[in-house]
Amino acid sequence: MIRSNPEELIRDTMARFVDRELIPRAKEIDERGEFPRELFRQLAAMGVFGIRYPKEKGGAGGNCTLFCIIVEELARGLMSLAAITAMQSLMGTNFLFHFGSAELREKYFHPAMRGEKVGCFCLTEPEAGSDLGNVSTLAVRTADGYVLNGMKTWVTSGPVADFYTILCQTDPAKKFRGLNFFLVPRDTPGLSCGKPFEVLGTRSTALCEVALKDCLIPHEHMLGGEGQGLNNLMSILAEIRTMTAALAVGLQRAALGDSIRYANERAQFGKTIGNYQLIQAKIANMATDLEASRLLTYKAARMIDQKIPCMTEASMAKYFATEAACRAADHATRIFGAYGYSMEYTPQRYYRDNRFLLYGGGSHEILQTNIAKWVGL
Repeated sequence: MIRSNPEELIRDTMARFVDRELIPRAKEIDERGEFPRELFRQLAAMGVFGIRYPKEKGGAGGNCTLFCIIVEELARGLMSLAAITAMQSLMGTNFLFHFGSAELREKYFHPAMRGEKVGCFCLTEPEAGSDLGNVSTLAVRTADGYVLNGMKTWVTSGPVADFYTILCQTDPAKKFRGLNFFLVPRDTPGLSCGKPFEVLGTRSTALCEVALKDCLIPHEHMLGGEGQGLNNLMSILAEIRTMTAALAVGLQRAALGDSIRYANERAQFGKTIGNYQLIQAKIANMATDLEASRLLTYKAARMIDQKIPCMTEASMAKYFATEAACRAADHATRIFGAYGYSMEYTPQRYYRDNRFLLYGGGSHEILQTNIAKWVGL
């Protein structure tokens, strides 16, 4: 069937890719725990990484809704690849695209869209996660450029990245008003990556610490006006949270689909377990959570596309959908019974991967506090 609606076309295209290329290899990729470079390049060839960026500037001319559809479908197949795609398409290239010079875009952004270079985003520090006012990575302006010193941690794609978008403090006395983003190429003297972290889930999403010691970068590598780092981050924070909710929707779909299939096949006491009310209750709860998550997520995505402020809606979507993903994975392990404890079956991977969703874009303790404030407390 030929699809004329862009959303239907994107979903059909990504669903076919996930079903044919990703799901049959997901277990192997997860167990190897290696960056899936071949699939990364395939996604680049499909124009996936540029979906948020305009065609005339080297993108694919899409929007937040299409971006969320892409990462949702990928998360249905393998959360690791979905997370890598989200990093490359959003946080890892956004500031370079909007604030980088034409020369920087030609050298880094366009190759990133083609899958030739990997970008990443360095925000968190050992002593500064939710509290960005406590960022201590320092950028000192000199006649020759900026000299960067500090440490970043939990850097997604850090071990394989070719360039880093790094949040630094330029004036500690100014706190939030002194924050700025800088583009730092991997080959910059003084930049080093630690050993990749051993993690519970999303095992093919490479994470590490990034250390900066007297890294000298040109003045034009500051991305955005001086002191505008926090404002520039806030400009995409709703999209980050909405995208994370879309990842959660994808995982819920996978957990629910596998649970339904298993409940219709597994027989006990002379009938399939789907005939038992307690199993039906779990399936009903998963389906209801999924529908609510989907509605919250795509409401926020459409508000972003319409340029309607939606930090509250995006925060609610991220909070609800990721918690629902945790519930879905737990229900799946229970429906599968002892097989849910086996590494041969998918529920254990969903159970491990869903933890990844809880931290990016704001911890749920922070989100709950902010939502309560925004609705009137």
